[in-house]
Formats: sequence, structure tokens, C-alpha cells
Amino acid sequence: MISLDVNGKKYEVEAGPDVPLLWVIREHLKLTGTKFGCGIAQCGACTVHIDGKPERSCQVPVKDAQGRKITTIEAVGTTKAGKAVQEAWIAEDVPQCGYCQSGHIMAAAALLNGNPKPADGEIDAAMNGNLCRCGTYQRIRKAVRRAADAMAKGGRP
Repeated sequence: MISLDVNGKKYEVEAGPDVPLLWVIREHLKLTGTKFGCGIAQCGACTVHIDGKPERSCQVPVKDAQGRKITTIEAVGTTKAGKAVQEAWIAEDVPQCGYCQSGHIMAAAALLNGNPKPADGEIDAAMNGNLCRCGTYQRIRKAVRRAADAMAKGGRP
């Protein structure tokens, strides 16, 4: 049995130690907001926070996630940065097909948790590697900027 702390809840799952965390989250815990994209950590669709840092869950063996705090898209909105990012995403109408959005939101929330006033270059660097097939990159940057501004003002985007 593997013990996990996901979104503040404790889980015991029966999975092999080398099964990717992504599949445990999706198949065992039924939290399907974290997406499978490429399986080789190149697209970012599977991004979750592990101990507050964005990680590609398709490449994290579940054994390496034990004893660590895991946050998925389902709970990122409980944090100040996550809530601001989600609200900004809606306000800027970022999603087109939406498939990649959970990974982008997770990366943006992690950025703002560590750097609440990022410059455009820092936003680009933090979001680099999260792919959007629809090409909404300009709206993504605008939403991250909007979320940062809202956090600085203490209000809604």
C-alpha cells in the first residue's frame, strides 16, 4: 500500500511503486482534472504541485510522492494564488479547447506563490514547457499578469 496526501486528504492506494503518480491520481483517486498529454513530461498537462512546486506527475513514481503534500487542480483554488489564477483565467477567457488548462493553471499558481509580482519574462519562463495546442499563450500571460495584479491589490481580478 502506498500512502498519499492529496488535496489535504490521506489516501491508501494499492499500486506498484513505479506507477506514475498521474495514473494513481486519475485511476485510483478518480481526480480527473490532471490530464495525460504526452507521457514524457514535455507538455505540462499533468502538472500538479508536490510540496508547493510544479511537477509533471507522469514522470513521478508514486513511491516518490509518499510523505509529500500533493495538490491537484481540484484543490488549487483553495490557495490565494490558485483562486486568483482561476478567476483571471475566466475573466480573460483563456481556454479554447481547455485540455491543457489545468497544467497551465497549476504552473501559474506555483509561480505566483513564489513570485507574486513576476515580470513578463518571468511569466514566460515559468510557463515555458506547458504547451497549448490552441495557441492561447497571449491570453495565458495576460491572465497571469491579471492574477498577480489582483493579488497585489488584495481583490478579485
